Amino acid sequence: MDVANVSTVSEFVLLGLSNSWELRMFSFIVFSMFYVATMVGNSLIVITVIANSHLHSPMYFLLTNLSIIDMSLASFATPKMITDYLTGHRTISFDGCITQIFFLHLFTGTEIILLMAMSFDRYIAICKPLRYTSIISPRVCAALVVASWVVGVMHSMSQVIFALALPFCGPNEVDSFFCDLPVVFQLACVDTYVLGLFMISTSGIIALSCFILLFSSYVVVLVSIKHHASRGSSKALSTCTAHFIVVFMFFGPCIFIYMWPLSSFLVDKILSVFYTIFTPILNPVIYTLRNQEVKTAMRKLKKRILNSNKATPSHYL
Repeated sequence: MDVANVSTVSEFVLLGLSNSWELRMFSFIVFSMFYVATMVGNSLIVITVIANSHLHSPMYFLLTNLSIIDMSLASFATPKMITDYLTGHRTISFDGCITQIFFLHLFTGTEIILLMAMSFDRYIAICKPLRYTSIISPRVCAALVVASWVVGVMHSMSQVIFALALPFCGPNEVDSFFCDLPVVFQLACVDTYVLGLFMISTSGIIALSCFILLFSSYVVVLVSIKHHASRGSSKALSTCTAHFIVVFMFFGPCIFIYMWPLSSFLVDKILSVFYTIFTPILNPVIYTLRNQEVKTAMRKLKKRILNSNKATPSHYL
């Protein structure tokens, strides 16, 4: 069957979180604040790591890439949602919907692999410290980042190909504030049961498996820290705890949504908001507030900027 001839829907209506004007205004204010904080916080991490040579290490290199992905994840749908709250325009073209699906799975897939790379980095640093520099070299770090983006592209392309193969000929109201397969595929003119199994096998099980693998690796690291108590153990414990908090906050909502794609509970919307708007700000909050090296580097960067601003007028005298 030629699916392209069956699909007659040219645009979708994003129902958002609520039809209440008061709740929409509240969401506009809160989401705008979180989006600005996410962009400023993650940008500050990237600039700080680049500007400070003491932070040119594998862990901070991976952290910088995580900040870039978090800014991208926060930007694929949030600006449109914020604008829609003001204008009342809640439609999105078919191509725009497919584009959101692509970028959502690109950034989430890439972040999953990058979080695994960060877990591997901490495992080698704590469990095999004498071999750390030989194993985690700059070339290996670059390869891990490239691999994360390659896997992200491959995963997102599979989701887009699947979405384009679906026939849409009836309802076009998406019960969310952005397009994603768990809500879009329910509008297809085919049996959604089989599609639900596909969602579980391609996204849900993969996310769950990666989470179990990451959880196991951090358990090994924490046990190693306990058996090798030293002056640096508290710092290592703090770092691993921060990593695990980010992993849990990121994977939890994703696993729930993709393991139960046929559900239509309000909690699905809340979780969607959580991992697309709230989670990206966890990176600067958790890593910056818990990391003394980053805070020290930020203070030095601030002093350098202030001193340069004071010295600027002298050039014109």
